[in-house]
Amino acid sequence: MGSKNKLKRFHENETFLNVIQPTREEVISGFKHQGKWNEFFGNNHPIVLELGCGKGEYTVALAKRNPEVNYIGIDIKGARFWRGAKTAVEEQLPNVAFIRTQIELVDFIFAENEVSEIWITFPDPQIKYKRTKHRMTGDAFLKRYHKVLNTKGVMHLKTDSEFMHGYTLGLLHGQGHDVLYANHDVYRQEGAPEEVTQIQTYYEGQYLENGKAITYIKFKIQF
Repeated sequence: MGSKNKLKRFHENETFLNVIQPTREEVISGFKHQGKWNEFFGNNHPIVLELGCGKGEYTVALAKRNPEVNYIGIDIKGARFWRGAKTAVEEQLPNVAFIRTQIELVDFIFAENEVSEIWITFPDPQIKYKRTKHRMTGDAFLKRYHKVLNTKGVMHLKTDSEFMHGYTLGLLHGQGHDVLYANHDVYRQEGAPEEVTQIQTYYEGQYLENGKAITYIKFKIQF
């Protein structure tokens, strides 16, 4: 993507009412929306996050399927989720928002028990050992997610990385978390949740065309 195109998207994001781009200081020093997301949306519907949302394809698709749920995509790269934000504006989807910030600040952005579900879709698996702490299903991240999820809150991990799938399953079982569903090739197994198989990102479609398996885990965090 050219620099001019990126700048254009950054500027357009600033005009979207469904995009929030706080500074790190604004987030960690008392974020104005923390604990007040239902005021932002103007309703008391459940709040669901997509972390590392990329272009926002999953966030928007889920919002279309479930108008009585509020969806928030989070990514540090605003030029990417510009597409999802613009689509939500064009299609007048009131239950979609995007935040440009770091995932590790999630517990500063949301209050305890404020979130109903969290989706992690095709994250960087951070395969090198020295990158372990950056894996989005690692212990430190799970503790952050647990803090903001309500008592019935669930997690979803959808990935093309066999490593990420295996690492996460091993960690979940090892720490005693509740694995509700796990599949190492979700498109070839009967009974897979519709929201997993009927929503595809652009790159996911390419993976499938190349015969690459897509894995999925649904789980509850128990600390």
